[in-house]
Amino acid sequence: MKARVTVTLKNGVLDPQGKAIEGSLGSLGFDGVEGVRQGKVFDIELTDRDAEAAKADIEAMCEKLLANTVIENYAIELL
Repeated sequence: MKARVTVTLKNGVLDPQGKAIEGSLGSLGFDGVEGVRQGKVFDIELTDRDAEAAKADIEAMCEKLLANTVIENYAIELL
C-alpha cells in the first residue's frame, strides 16, 4: 500500500521560504502572484495491510516525526 502525506504550515504562521519564492517568481516575470506557501510531501510505501491500520500508523508517524503539529497541518492520502 502507498500513501502520500502533505505537510503545510498552519494559517497565520510566517513562511519566509514562501515569501522568497514569491519574490523570485516576480523577478522572473511571473506577475500577479499574490502569495506562496511552501510545504513538504512524503510518499510512503507500506507492506500490505488494511487501510484503517495503515492510516492509523501514518497518523502516528506524522504526530511523532513528519510534522511539527504546533505549526504544521498534515493530510494523508492512501493511494
